[in-house]
Amino acid sequence: MPSLNFIGGEKGGVGKSVAARLLAQYFIDKGHPFTGFDTDRSHTSFTRFYADYAAPVIVDTYEGLDQIAAVFEEPPVDGKLKNVIVDLAAQTAAPLSRWVRDSDLLSLLADMGVTVNLWHIADAGKDSVDLLDKLVNTYGAGPNYIVVKNLGRGTDFSQLDQSAALKKALALGAQVINLAQLHEASMRKIDRQNASFWAAIHTTSGPNALGMLERQRVKTWIKHAYVAMDALPLA
Repeated sequence: MPSLNFIGGEKGGVGKSVAARLLAQYFIDKGHPFTGFDTDRSHTSFTRFYADYAAPVIVDTYEGLDQIAAVFEEPPVDGKLKNVIVDLAAQTAAPLSRWVRDSDLLSLLADMGVTVNLWHIADAGKDSVDLLDKLVNTYGAGPNYIVVKNLGRGTDFSQLDQSAALKKALALGAQVINLAQLHEASMRKIDRQNASFWAAIHTTSGPNALGMLERQRVKTWIKHAYVAMDALPLA
């Protein structure tokens, strides 16, 4: 089954784009065709790193958002329908939920056999807990909830672990995964290259090339992330 993946968290700086890039690399490495959409007008980091797969989309208009669902009407690629990744900018929850509600999108995609995954990328702060509660209250039963504890944005997730919001999400079948921290200097080099994760670990020359052990750490980081992602309803 193809999947529609909204990579959210609503607040800035929690690592949404890193998660979107990681999911893009996962689909590439697993041979699952996909289309990506970048909703951040100011940074467009998803498009920057995966330009061959992602394009900007305006979330303020239904015409823009309709482009996301239209992917599922495209012909299969090598016998497989495309998956979709949407890297949600901060404060896009309101226009997105209106579009989903007014289009009755969840029912439509369920009839088409498309899995809808709502990714909540969380840091260790209380805001992420409150925003998870808002997400679950907005959509209720129907979509899959994937809660990602981004260990690069904090290590003490006790507020989230003990929250009513997470209990509510788990009651609806939410899955919780950890995203380990990637060494900050390595991530900076990758960002300066404007490189996909694949390109970063295969580039050995240039001012921002990763050293041998840096490349090994990135490979290990990706491998551990893939183990968690293999258990998710992605494709």
